[in-house]
Amino acid sequence: MTRHLLDAREMAHPEPLEKAVAILRELDADSCLYMLSRKNPIPLLKLAEEHRLNALSREVKIGEWHILISPNTDTDLEAQLRV
Repeated sequence: MTRHLLDAREMAHPEPLEKAVAILRELDADSCLYMLSRKNPIPLLKLAEEHRLNALSREVKIGEWHILISPNTDTDLEAQLRV
């Protein structure tokens, strides 16, 4: 699986959402967005849900969120998070 990394930890609103949406528009079934953020990106996750995308969001330590989103609903995002 090809990961498109977006490190949004130092970005100001609304740049993370804008960049994430641009990446999501380009994804194919064998790729995913891997985003690093200081907080859980609720608007992005709602957008992914509305478009029936496979999404996972985990806080790996305080203030560090890892978010994966893929158009392939069969992708095991938990396994991708561990890799």
